[in-house]
Amino acid sequence: MQMRCAFDRHSFTATLLDNPSARDLVALLPLDLAIEDYSTNEKIAYLPRKLTELDSVPFADEAPGDLCYFAPWGNLAFFHGSYRYSKGLIRLGHLDGGAQPLLTRGKYPLRLELLS
Repeated sequence: MQMRCAFDRHSFTATLLDNPSARDLVALLPLDLAIEDYSTNEKIAYLPRKLTELDSVPFADEAPGDLCYFAPWGNLAFFHGSYRYSKGLIRLGHLDGGAQPLLTRGKYPLRLELLS
């Protein structure tokens, strides 16, 4: 499954994993959210409702470009820098073509939609 993400002047895709949380996100699409900077390594966007945590497991090999869901806060986390797994983080997929668009600082409207 691929999802298009668009904010500011950027449009990019993310390839989603086949897990219950990613499928739950797809069921919400299309979505109009807000994306904003959080810390120095990620952008976040709050979802209208929490996603399922069914079958979520700890993971390793964290990398810039990962798209995750942070269950305790109910937000998407788009990582553009290094990070470490923490409890409640569920990997949903990875940005295609790298995390460069996420380096644009600020808060913007964000559009998420499923690609066929």
